[in-house]
Amino acid sequence: MRFMMLLKADKNTKAGVLPDKAVFQAMGKYNEELVKSGAMLAGEGLQPSVKGARVQFTGGKSIVIDGPFPNTKDLIAGFWIIQANSKEEAIEWARRVPFDPKGGPATTDGNGEIEIRQLYEMADFPPEVFDSEEGRRMMEAEQAFRERAKV
Repeated sequence: MRFMMLLKADKNTKAGVLPDKAVFQAMGKYNEELVKSGAMLAGEGLQPSVKGARVQFTGGKSIVIDGPFPNTKDLIAGFWIIQANSKEEAIEWARRVPFDPKGGPATTDGNGEIEIRQLYEMADFPPEVFDSEEGRRMMEAEQAFRERAKV
C-alpha cells in the first residue's frame, strides 16, 4: 500500500523560514531511515505559498489566485510518499518525523501535524470497471503510465 504523509504548514513554513542546521540534519536522518527500509518512494519540502497559485473552477471556468494564502491550516509544507503494509505502519513512520522539541525555525514550538492518506491502487476499484474492452485498455494504460513514471 502506498501512503502520502502530508506535513502541515505553520507560521514559519508559511513565511518561508528554512529549517536550521539541526532540524535539517534530523530530517535528513529520518529520510535516510525511510530509504534504507525501502519505504520511501518520494518526498519533498514545498516552497511557501507566496510563490504558489491556486486554480479554482466554477461553472466550468477557471480562476487563478496567486499566493500567499491566508489560512495556514489549509497549507502543506512538504510530503512523503511511502510504501507500507498497513495504515498502522504508516502511522508509525509519521510518529517518527523529527519535530524539534526546542521549537527551531522549521516548527512552531516543536508542534506539528502529519496527515496520512492512502493512495488508490488499481485493486481498489471494483472489477466491473475493467470488464469491458475499454476498461481493460484504461487499466493497461494506467499500469504503463505507472511503469514509465516509476510510481
